[in-house]
Amino acid sequence: MSGGPEPISAEGLRAVREELAQLRVERGEVAATLRGVEPGDRADAADELQRASEVARLDRRIVELEARLREAEVAGEPSARVVGVGSTVNVRFDDGTEETVEISEIAEERDLTLVTFDSPLGKALLGRHAGETVNYDTPAGSASATVLSVGADGGPRAD
Repeated sequence: MSGGPEPISAEGLRAVREELAQLRVERGEVAATLRGVEPGDRADAADELQRASEVARLDRRIVELEARLREAEVAGEPSARVVGVGSTVNVRFDDGTEETVEISEIAEERDLTLVTFDSPLGKALLGRHAGETVNYDTPAGSASATVLSVGADGGPRAD
């Protein structure tokens, strides 16, 4: 990522908010089970320590997601000229097929058009403009793709 505030797509924003809500519920449920344990009951003490560690882990992730939401708000909409997190990009692959993908922070199984920013293709596309060709590695070997357009609606094409 760029090191500055990063925009986030509508789908990414939805996913972050959904995860945050789930984590808050889970944290509440785990925290409700915490109670003081009488000294000498080692099994209960170990279980209590494990639950306290889980609450701490959930708290850390909640803080990360809240910070990401604040950062996205400051960053505003993704650029319509340069590929970044949140961008929608039309690309043409080596075999001539064209696809519209969205650069995201998270991958979701249900959305096959999301490309994470840290995937080989995502890394290659970040910072690129329409008309540029990128090279990246796949499990099957090297590949390339040409950026046809960038933006919320794919932007102007560089054919």
